Amino acid sequence: MRQVYTFQINKPSDLRGQLLSKSKEVDYISILDSNTQTTRPNLPADYINYDLIAGVDELDILEVNKNSFIQLKNFHQKNQDWLFGYLSYDLKNEVEKLTSKNHDGIKAPLLSFFIPKYVLLLKGNVLEIHTYELKENCEQFIANFKVTNEVKISSILLQQRDTQEKYLQKIEKIKKHIQRGDIYEMNYCQEFFAENINLNPEAVFQQLNNNATTPFASFLKLNNLYAMCASPERFIKKLGNKLISQPIKGTRKRGVNINEDIALIEELVKSEKDISENIMITDLVRNDLSITASKGSVKVDELCEVYTFEKVHQMITTITSEVDSKVHFSEILKSVFPMGSMTGAPKLRAMELIEEFENFKRGVFSGAIGYITPKGDFDFNVVIRTILYNASTKYLSVGVGGAITIKSDEQEEYEECLVKVKPIFEVLNFQLDEK
Repeated sequence: MRQVYTFQINKPSDLRGQLLSKSKEVDYISILDSNTQTTRPNLPADYINYDLIAGVDELDILEVNKNSFIQLKNFHQKNQDWLFGYLSYDLKNEVEKLTSKNHDGIKAPLLSFFIPKYVLLLKGNVLEIHTYELKENCEQFIANFKVTNEVKISSILLQQRDTQEKYLQKIEKIKKHIQRGDIYEMNYCQEFFAENINLNPEAVFQQLNNNATTPFASFLKLNNLYAMCASPERFIKKLGNKLISQPIKGTRKRGVNINEDIALIEELVKSEKDISENIMITDLVRNDLSITASKGSVKVDELCEVYTFEKVHQMITTITSEVDSKVHFSEILKSVFPMGSMTGAPKLRAMELIEEFENFKRGVFSGAIGYITPKGDFDFNVVIRTILYNASTKYLSVGVGGAITIKSDEQEEYEECLVKVKPIFEVLNFQLDEK
C-alpha cells in the first residue's frame, strides 16, 4: 500500500519546471497542469481537481494494440494502483468495425499507461506524494528538484499534409455528405508535420504552456513518445458514481483589447452555426452517457456557455450522469469513446468519413490523456492543441481541426484552424506561408 507524505512548498508555481527537469532523468512521466497559478477568469464548475497532478518514474507498464479495454481492466484489477497515460483515437477500431489505414508518423500503441513510483498531488502550496518509498527517499526526491533555464527553441519548418486548396475542396465535399443526410456534423482535421527533427520536448512544453495557459495542459513522456498538450477541454471525469463531460464547440480568437474581446464574445454567443454544432455534440454526449447511466440521471448542467482562455474564447457545455457502482470504469470509457467533439454525428458514419477524407492516422491526437486512481476514478482531457513527437524516429506531428456543419464557410473553417494552432506555431517559430 502506498504511503502518503505531505509537504509545504514555498513556490508551487516552480513545480512544473522542476518536474520537466526531472523528465530528463526518467523514461516515464506525466504532468497534468491546471495552470491555476495564473490569474484567469472563472471556468465551468468542477473544471479543476488539482493545481497539478503528476506521475513520475515507472514501476510497471501497459502498452497494447488489441483487446485494449479488457487488458486495461485486467491490468488495473491486478495492481489496484494509479495509472497515468493515454487512450488513442484509434481505439475506435475496437469499439466499432473500423480501420485506420492512413499515414502513421508517430506510431504509438492504441493504449499506454504506467504505474508511477511517485504520484504528486498539488493544491495551493500543499504537496501530497503517494509512494511505496520510505519518507527519507521521498524527501531526497524533492530535495533533488531543480529548474533548468529556459532554452531557445530552434525554428521548426512544418509541412502541411493538405494544402489550403485541398482543405477547402474537402470541406465542400463533406458538406455534400451533410446535404445528402449521411451526417449532421463531422470533425475534420489536418496534420502539420516535420521529419528528422531533434526536439527538446521539455523546453517546448514549458514555452507552449506559458503561451497558451490552459486548464488541461499535459506533458507526457512514455519512453520515446512525447505529448506536449495545451488542451482547454475535458473529455470525461469520474468521481465516485458521478460522470462529467465538458465538450467544446465554438471558438473565437482573443481581442487586442477589452472592447474587442466583448464584441468577439457577443459574436460567439449569438452564432447560430456554433450553437448548432455545440447542441449536436451535446445530444451525442448525452446519448453516450446514457449507455451506463442510472435511469433519468443524465443532465445538461450548463449549455453553450462561453469562457475565456489565454488565446481564445470557447463555447463549453457541461453534461453529467450517475452510474451504478457495479459498472467497471473500463466499460464506461469504452461506451463513450472516442469523444463526440472530435468525431461528429451520427458518430459511426462520421468516423467512417473521417477515415476517408483525412490523410493521417490520428493516434494519440484527439484521443485522451489523463489518470486512473486505485479506486477506478479517472479524469481525461481531449488531446487537441498538441505537439506529438517520436524521439526514436524524430517525427513531429501537430493535428488541428474543427466541426463542419451545413452552415460552415470553407475559408472561415480554415482560418479557425489557424487560430487554434497559432500558439504552437509561435513556440516552434514557424510562419505559415498562406499563398
